[in-house]
Amino acid sequence: MLSPSENKFLINCRGKLIDLTTPKVMGIVNLTPDSFHSESRKTNESEVLRTVDQMLSDGADFIDLGAYSSRPGANDVRLEEELSRIEVIKEIRNEFSEAILSIDTFRSEVASKAIELGASIINDISGGELDSNMFETVSKLKVPYIMMHMRGTPQTMKNLTTYNDFLNDINRYFSSKIDELKLLGVNDIILDPGFGFAKNGTQNYEALKHLEIFQVFGLPVLVGISRKSFIQRTLNVETRDALNGTTVLNTLALANGAKILRVHDVKEAKQAVDLFSAYELGMN
Repeated sequence: MLSPSENKFLINCRGKLIDLTTPKVMGIVNLTPDSFHSESRKTNESEVLRTVDQMLSDGADFIDLGAYSSRPGANDVRLEEELSRIEVIKEIRNEFSEAILSIDTFRSEVASKAIELGASIINDISGGELDSNMFETVSKLKVPYIMMHMRGTPQTMKNLTTYNDFLNDINRYFSSKIDELKLLGVNDIILDPGFGFAKNGTQNYEALKHLEIFQVFGLPVLVGISRKSFIQRTLNVETRDALNGTTVLNTLALANGAKILRVHDVKEAKQAVDLFSAYELGMN
C-alpha cells in the first residue's frame, strides 16, 4: 500500500480532473454580513465578482462560497436566506467560466441548488450530521465532498471540546462516515480535521502537529486555519494582524501533508505552496 505522500490524489470537478499531489489553494468568499474576518464579508454582487477575480489572479485553484457564518456562536440563518445569498454563483460562473467553485454548506438543499447554479464541490462543516439527506445528495450529484469534523453546531461547538482520545476519536468519526459514503458510491472525499470547531487551542496545535494521522485513509486532507482565534490568542493579535501567523502554520500544514489550504489570503498561501514545492524538489 502506498504511503499518503506517494498517493496521487485526483478529484473530478465537472469532468475536469484536479491532481492534488501538488497542494492547492482554496480562497474563502463569505456571502454573509457576520463572518469572523470582516474583510472576507462580501454582501453584494460587484464585491463578490471583484474578490473572485482577485483570488483567481493571485493563484486560487478553488473558490469556496459560504452563505452561513460558522464562527463560534454565530446566529442561525434561515434556509430561504442562505438560498437567496448563493444566487450569485450563477453570475460568477458567467464571468469566470473556468473557475472551480465550492459551496460551504451543511444543508443538502443549498448544496443541490449551488451545484445547479455552477458549483463543483460540496464543503460540509458537519460531515452530514446536520442534514440526514446530505450523503445521498452528494451521491446523486456525483461531486467531490469535503467532510469536516465538528461536534454540535456553530452555536454549541465551543462547549464540546472534551474527548476520550482526541486524535483517534476524530479518526473514528472519519472512518465511519467514509464507509457510509463509499457504500453510496462517493469516491472523491476530502477530509478536514475542523480546526477551531469543537477544539480548544491546545487541540488545534495537536491536530496540526499530527496531521499525518488523518492520512491513513489515503484521502487528501484540507487545512483551514486562516486567521483563526487560536492564532490570535497565541500571538496576542487581532484578526487583521493574524496573516503572518496563518502563513507560518500553513507552511507547517504543508510539511505535515496538507493537500488543500483554505484561506482568506490567496496570494500569501500560493507563495507558501510554491516555496514548499521548491523546497521539496530541492530535497529530491
